[in-house]
Amino acid sequence: MTSRAFLLLLRLLSHLPLGVQAALGHALGALLHAAAGERRSVARRNVALCLPELPEARRDALVREHFGWLGRSILERGLLWYAPRERLRGLIQVEGDVGFAERTERPVMWLVPHFMALDVAGVSTQLFQGRRVASIYQAQSDAVMDAAIRAGRLRFDQGQVFSRSESARPLMRAIREGHVFFNLPDMDFGLRDAAFVPFFGIPAATLLAPSRMARALGMAVQPVVAEMLPGGAGYRVRFLEPWTDFPTDDAEADTARMNRWIEDEVRRNPAQYLWVHKRFKTRPPGDASLY
Repeated sequence: MTSRAFLLLLRLLSHLPLGVQAALGHALGALLHAAAGERRSVARRNVALCLPELPEARRDALVREHFGWLGRSILERGLLWYAPRERLRGLIQVEGDVGFAERTERPVMWLVPHFMALDVAGVSTQLFQGRRVASIYQAQSDAVMDAAIRAGRLRFDQGQVFSRSESARPLMRAIREGHVFFNLPDMDFGLRDAAFVPFFGIPAATLLAPSRMARALGMAVQPVVAEMLPGGAGYRVRFLEPWTDFPTDDAEADTARMNRWIEDEVRRNPAQYLWVHKRFKTRPPGDASLY
């Protein structure tokens, strides 16, 4: 299927009731679980490394459930990209202090870990508060899909998205101009500007930028977590209390604190975390691959 055909399919599916889309997404997830052997293996390995206390049968069931949510996240992207504002506002439940960024005079960083409803969190920051948003995304080699992602993530906001391959200067300029930084802090991008910090007790290459940028720009840091609700019940986005102990003058300690918080959120909703990403791909010198 070409990218244009896929986007047309997403647009058509976006008109269906969310419960129908959810059922189709879970069906897609079952197909992906059966067909995507490499990603299934990565997810199983990650769950075994991070949640070894679970019996093997429970871990396998968790991975199957995860692929169901993954399938939903793929198909429901059309809803986020094409549905009217009013419909989305009715589907997204916002909890916590969503207005914090509007009240504070400080630059703000939202810390948003990679759960399946990550893009819902992005839409909620445009629908339920008034400050412009800046974020980073992984540029796509397919120009049509790249343009669709950029347009989808900016459809309700005059914000900016920056490719991960760009320098940090344009992003920092946008923050100084008043944009809130929608920061995705929990993927393995190698050791550039990163350190090996424990994640579920395993050394994981983790970017030090959240701490360093917050300290350099005097930013307030507010965690945000999104989740998909069963069937047609919609989504929940939690704007948690801003951290008062972050940043400090120790970037590695800050990053370890951030990872512990993400661990707590993963344990709260394990099936919706992004287990198909090779979170432990980069290893300390001399360590064997975990995959």
